[in-house]
Amino acid sequence: MSTRDLVLAALFAAIIVALGLIPPIMLGFIAVPITAQSLGVMLAGVVLGAKRGGFAVLLVLLLVAIGLPVLSGGRGGLATFASPTAGYLVGWCFAAIVTGYLSERFVDRSQSGIVQIAGFFLAALLGGVVVDHALGILYLAYGMGTGLSTAFMGDLAFIPGDVLKALIAAFAGRAVMVGYPLLPQRV
Repeated sequence: MSTRDLVLAALFAAIIVALGLIPPIMLGFIAVPITAQSLGVMLAGVVLGAKRGGFAVLLVLLLVAIGLPVLSGGRGGLATFASPTAGYLVGWCFAAIVTGYLSERFVDRSQSGIVQIAGFFLAALLGGVVVDHALGILYLAYGMGTGLSTAFMGDLAFIPGDVLKALIAAFAGRAVMVGYPLLPQRV
Protein backbone atom coordinates (compact mmCIF):
# COMPACT_ATOMS: atom_id res chain seq x y z
CA MET A 1 0.00 0.00 0.00
CA SER A 2 1.17 3.49 -0.75
CA THR A 3 1.50 6.20 1.87
CA ARG A 4 -1.66 7.81 0.48
CA ASP A 5 -3.59 4.55 0.92
CA LEU A 6 -2.38 4.20 4.52
CA VAL A 7 -3.37 7.77 5.33
CA LEU A 8 -6.83 7.31 3.81
CA ALA A 9 -7.34 4.06 5.69
CA ALA A 10 -6.25 5.73 8.95
CA LEU A 11 -8.60 8.64 8.25
CA PHE A 12 -11.56 6.33 7.80
CA ALA A 13 -10.56 4.32 10.88
CA ALA A 14 -10.70 7.64 12.76
CA ILE A 15 -14.14 8.35 11.27
CA ILE A 16 -15.39 4.94 12.46
CA VAL A 17 -13.96 5.62 15.92
CA ALA A 18 -15.49 9.12 15.98
CA LEU A 19 -18.89 7.67 15.11
CA GLY A 20 -18.46 5.55 18.24
CA LEU A 21 -18.74 8.72 20.33
CA ILE A 22 -22.46 8.76 19.56
CA PRO A 23 -23.99 6.84 22.47
CA PRO A 24 -25.36 3.39 21.63
CA ILE A 25 -29.06 2.64 21.83
CA MET A 26 -29.75 -0.58 23.69
CA LEU A 27 -32.78 -2.64 22.83
CA GLY A 28 -34.31 -4.63 25.66
CA PHE A 29 -34.71 -7.89 23.79
CA ILE A 30 -31.21 -8.32 22.27
CA ALA A 31 -27.75 -7.69 23.73
CA VAL A 32 -26.50 -5.87 20.62
CA PRO A 33 -26.72 -2.05 20.60
CA ILE A 34 -27.65 0.21 17.71
CA THR A 35 -24.55 2.26 16.86
CA ALA A 36 -23.49 4.75 14.20
CA GLN A 37 -20.21 2.94 13.60
CA SER A 38 -21.70 0.65 10.97
CA LEU A 39 -22.25 3.78 8.88
CA GLY A 40 -18.48 4.38 9.01
CA VAL A 41 -17.87 0.82 7.82
CA MET A 42 -20.17 1.37 4.84
CA LEU A 43 -18.54 4.73 4.11
CA ALA A 44 -15.09 3.15 4.15
CA GLY A 45 -16.14 0.59 1.56
CA VAL A 46 -18.06 3.03 -0.63
CA VAL A 47 -15.43 5.77 -0.66
CA LEU A 48 -12.16 3.82 -0.44
CA GLY A 49 -12.94 0.51 -2.12
CA ALA A 50 -12.33 -3.04 -0.95
CA LYS A 51 -8.64 -3.02 -0.07
CA ARG A 52 -8.35 0.33 1.69
CA GLY A 53 -11.81 0.10 3.29
CA GLY A 54 -11.07 -3.35 4.67
CA PHE A 55 -7.74 -2.12 6.01
CA ALA A 56 -9.45 0.81 7.74
CA VAL A 57 -11.80 -1.57 9.56
CA LEU A 58 -8.96 -3.93 10.44
CA LEU A 59 -7.19 -0.98 12.01
CA VAL A 60 -10.25 -0.23 14.17
CA LEU A 61 -10.51 -3.89 15.19
CA LEU A 62 -6.82 -3.86 16.12
CA LEU A 63 -7.43 -0.82 18.33
CA VAL A 64 -10.32 -2.69 19.96
CA ALA A 65 -8.17 -5.79 20.49
CA ILE A 66 -5.39 -3.88 22.24
CA GLY A 67 -7.93 -2.48 24.66
CA LEU A 68 -8.64 1.04 23.51
CA PRO A 69 -12.24 2.11 24.20
CA VAL A 70 -13.04 2.95 20.57
CA LEU A 71 -16.38 1.18 20.26
CA SER A 72 -19.66 2.87 20.96
CA GLY A 73 -20.24 3.12 24.69
CA GLY A 74 -16.50 3.12 25.41
CA ARG A 75 -16.04 -0.59 24.90
CA GLY A 76 -12.78 -2.22 23.90
CA GLY A 77 -10.49 -5.13 24.72
CA LEU A 78 -10.30 -8.76 23.74
CA ALA A 79 -13.43 -9.59 25.74
CA THR A 80 -15.45 -7.71 23.12
CA PHE A 81 -14.66 -10.51 20.68
CA ALA A 82 -16.43 -12.95 22.99
CA SER A 83 -19.48 -10.74 23.56
CA PRO A 84 -22.79 -10.97 21.68
CA THR A 85 -21.55 -8.23 19.31
CA ALA A 86 -18.52 -10.24 18.14
CA GLY A 87 -20.16 -11.53 14.97
CA TYR A 88 -21.10 -8.01 13.94
CA LEU A 89 -17.59 -6.70 14.72
CA VAL A 90 -15.88 -9.38 12.65
CA GLY A 91 -18.58 -8.82 10.04
CA TRP A 92 -17.47 -5.18 9.74
CA CYS A 93 -14.28 -6.25 8.00
CA PHE A 94 -16.11 -8.45 5.50
CA ALA A 95 -18.81 -5.79 5.09
CA ALA A 96 -16.27 -3.10 4.17
CA ILE A 97 -14.50 -5.42 1.73
CA VAL A 98 -17.71 -6.56 0.04
CA THR A 99 -19.12 -3.02 -0.04
CA GLY A 100 -15.88 -1.72 -1.54
CA TYR A 101 -15.63 -4.54 -4.07
CA LEU A 102 -19.21 -4.04 -5.22
CA SER A 103 -18.78 -0.25 -5.34
CA GLU A 104 -15.75 -0.72 -7.58
CA ARG A 105 -17.85 -2.93 -9.87
CA PHE A 106 -21.16 -1.04 -9.82
CA VAL A 107 -19.99 2.58 -9.97
CA ASP A 108 -18.04 4.33 -12.70
CA ARG A 109 -17.09 7.98 -13.03
CA SER A 110 -18.82 8.18 -16.39
CA GLN A 111 -22.25 7.26 -14.96
CA SER A 112 -24.96 9.75 -14.13
CA GLY A 113 -25.42 10.82 -10.51
CA ILE A 114 -28.56 8.77 -9.91
CA VAL A 115 -26.90 5.63 -11.29
CA GLN A 116 -23.89 6.19 -9.06
CA ILE A 117 -26.10 6.68 -6.00
CA ALA A 118 -28.04 3.51 -6.87
CA GLY A 119 -24.80 1.56 -7.30
CA PHE A 120 -23.39 2.81 -4.02
CA PHE A 121 -26.68 2.08 -2.24
CA LEU A 122 -26.82 -1.47 -3.58
CA ALA A 123 -23.18 -2.06 -2.62
CA ALA A 124 -23.72 -0.70 0.91
CA LEU A 125 -26.94 -2.67 1.26
CA LEU A 126 -25.40 -5.98 0.20
CA GLY A 127 -22.08 -5.51 2.00
CA GLY A 128 -22.92 -3.34 4.98
CA VAL A 129 -26.30 -4.82 5.80
CA VAL A 130 -26.59 -8.35 4.38
CA VAL A 131 -23.02 -9.53 5.01
CA ASP A 132 -22.64 -7.90 8.43
CA HIS A 133 -26.04 -9.04 9.65
CA ALA A 134 -25.51 -12.58 8.36
CA LEU A 135 -22.29 -12.94 10.37
CA GLY A 136 -23.84 -11.26 13.40
CA ILE A 137 -26.87 -13.55 13.33
CA LEU A 138 -24.72 -16.66 12.91
CA TYR A 139 -22.56 -15.74 15.90
CA LEU A 140 -25.57 -14.89 18.05
CA ALA A 141 -27.24 -18.15 17.08
CA TYR A 142 -24.34 -20.54 17.44
CA GLY A 143 -21.69 -18.69 19.46
CA MET A 144 -24.12 -17.38 22.07
CA GLY A 145 -26.55 -20.29 21.81
CA THR A 146 -29.70 -18.25 21.17
CA GLY A 147 -30.87 -20.28 18.21
CA LEU A 148 -31.08 -19.14 14.60
CA SER A 149 -34.73 -18.09 14.58
CA THR A 150 -34.39 -16.06 17.80
CA ALA A 151 -31.22 -14.35 16.56
CA PHE A 152 -32.84 -13.58 13.20
CA MET A 153 -35.99 -12.15 14.77
CA GLY A 154 -33.95 -10.00 17.15
CA ASP A 155 -31.82 -8.75 14.27
CA LEU A 156 -34.82 -7.50 12.31
CA ALA A 157 -34.99 -4.43 14.55
CA PHE A 158 -31.66 -3.23 13.10
CA ILE A 159 -32.60 -3.48 9.42
CA PRO A 160 -34.51 -0.17 8.94
CA GLY A 161 -31.74 1.88 10.54
CA ASP A 162 -29.03 0.12 8.57
CA VAL A 163 -30.92 0.63 5.31
CA LEU A 164 -31.01 4.34 6.15
CA LYS A 165 -27.25 4.22 6.86
CA ALA A 166 -26.71 2.57 3.46
CA LEU A 167 -28.63 5.42 1.83
CA ILE A 168 -26.54 8.02 3.66
CA ALA A 169 -23.37 6.18 2.59
CA ALA A 170 -24.60 6.18 -1.02
CA PHE A 171 -25.13 9.95 -1.05
CA ALA A 172 -21.78 10.52 0.67
CA GLY A 173 -20.06 8.23 -1.83
CA ARG A 174 -21.58 10.19 -4.69
CA ALA A 175 -20.49 13.51 -3.14
CA VAL A 176 -16.92 12.28 -2.76
CA MET A 177 -16.99 10.85 -6.31
CA VAL A 178 -17.92 14.29 -7.66
CA GLY A 179 -15.47 16.32 -5.57
CA TYR A 180 -12.47 14.07 -5.09
CA PRO A 181 -12.83 10.53 -6.43
CA LEU A 182 -11.00 8.02 -4.26
CA LEU A 183 -12.72 4.82 -5.36
CA PRO A 184 -10.42 2.64 -7.44
CA GLN A 185 -11.83 2.15 -10.93
CA ARG A 186 -12.20 -1.22 -12.55
CA VAL A 187 -9.75 -1.95 -15.32
